[in-house]
Amino acid sequence: MSTETRVERTRGALAADVVKATAEKHGVCVRPFTMEVADTDTGELRYVPVPCGSTVESVCLPCARKAKALRQAQCREGWHLAEEPVITRAEPTAAQTELMTYRADLVAAYRDAHADDAEALRTEIAAVDTDLRESGMIGRLPAVEAPVKRAVKRSTKRRQDAPNLPRRKVAKTTVGREFAGRFRPSMFVTLTCDTYGRVRSDGSPVNPATYDYRRAARDAVHFAALVDRWWQNLRRVVGFDVQYFATVEPQKRAAPHLHAALRGSIPHDVIRLVTEATYHQVWWPNHDQILYAGDRKPLWEPDMRAFVDPDSRAPLVSWDDAVEDVEEPAHVVRFGEQVHSKGILGGSEEAGRHIGYLTKYLTKSTGEVVDADTAAQRDHHDRLHAELAITPCSPRCAVWLLYGIQPKGATGKTTPGHCKGRAHRRSTLGLPGRRVLVSRKWSGKTLVDHKADRRAFVLQSLAAVGIEKPDVDRSHLVWRKVEPGDPQVPPRPHLVMRAIAERIAWRAEYDRALLAARPPETSATRLAA
Repeated sequence: MSTETRVERTRGALAADVVKATAEKHGVCVRPFTMEVADTDTGELRYVPVPCGSTVESVCLPCARKAKALRQAQCREGWHLAEEPVITRAEPTAAQTELMTYRADLVAAYRDAHADDAEALRTEIAAVDTDLRESGMIGRLPAVEAPVKRAVKRSTKRRQDAPNLPRRKVAKTTVGREFAGRFRPSMFVTLTCDTYGRVRSDGSPVNPATYDYRRAARDAVHFAALVDRWWQNLRRVVGFDVQYFATVEPQKRAAPHLHAALRGSIPHDVIRLVTEATYHQVWWPNHDQILYAGDRKPLWEPDMRAFVDPDSRAPLVSWDDAVEDVEEPAHVVRFGEQVHSKGILGGSEEAGRHIGYLTKYLTKSTGEVVDADTAAQRDHHDRLHAELAITPCSPRCAVWLLYGIQPKGATGKTTPGHCKGRAHRRSTLGLPGRRVLVSRKWSGKTLVDHKADRRAFVLQSLAAVGIEKPDVDRSHLVWRKVEPGDPQVPPRPHLVMRAIAERIAWRAEYDRALLAARPPETSATRLAA
């Protein structure tokens, strides 16, 4: 008979928490989604848990750790390559060329069709696009609608307040130089945003009244474009196709900064010169003065299919017309003076430490990284978010309506001043959506390829001790994601428990393979033990 009191029993661990802790202990996804798998040969129908693939520990710890390990392997493999990565593409098949020909005919018919036939043709084009994707084709297809472009004149001269950069022809090589016949150093670089005012040790401004929140918000929104320009300038200056593995993280002041592993040795003076000379001009309409605030907002006019002024009923300026009248950039983004660059030798302990530093925050959401601990930090984040709320993030941003400009793609469902973009969220504070930036020729592999390499390594280890895992023919299996509320689907805890049992059995088999592969201990080793 149990001697626990009722109070003690109510404070016990919940069964769901125990299941989750057990799954995390054995590296099993805690929130898988369910797939229905039908065997066309036998008619068998079963339900299989598929890992969620989250990269955030607070959502799914096992999946986030696996994703981080893949990124670390990707960074390590490409940082100090001694040979050029080879990327092979499949040749277009006859079926793909026939589908593309059929699509070209459909698009031509669509552009000449009447409104009654256009919808049917568009549906057929979408079906052909799906067939092309399923055939293995990747890349962007030409748009169905005929592109309408206006010739917009922009000055291509460098700004007078930015130093000139030497320019070389960029060679196709991506591998860095070797020194003394055995050393092949690469670089670790950190770039930050400019200063907007003095800050304390916790990142909060010393004087919030003079802190330039407007420039901080706009720099955060356009930081990704500035980074892209930096890669371009660096390649033109050094004369080879510099490859990178970079992560974007927030500083304590909530401004984004970049950590980058660069392949090859680049002089520190060149890194600093390129950073100082890099800028990005935002050729958008001026958005310094809000025209519509409070309850006075532009109204949607169905007959005109445009937003109009609430008083005069005059249509707002369209995006294309507003951009055509732009004579000077609305904003110029630059990096700050703090530039850190360091040479790193491949295979050294320092290289491993910097890889860990690069991937340190990849398992945390942006909101967790920029979490405020003090009242001053919270006030700083609130003021920055307030500025971001009125900072347009793209040509389609609904915030443009506050400045009397109708954004691209505006409809009756568009709410003036309300945009769902990441830049306007309180949890992100304008940080870019892509936390990891990897160049195409970094390792010559995708994350899927790196995952396949890990699986192949495990299969080779098992095969070395006589455990063969035959290739399973999946051509007769039909996979379908189950609908919510399907009564035939087992509860998630049941699927998780089954996955835990399979994981334990697989791990035991792999451990036996590792033990069998170890060389036998000598008598001296046994005596020392």
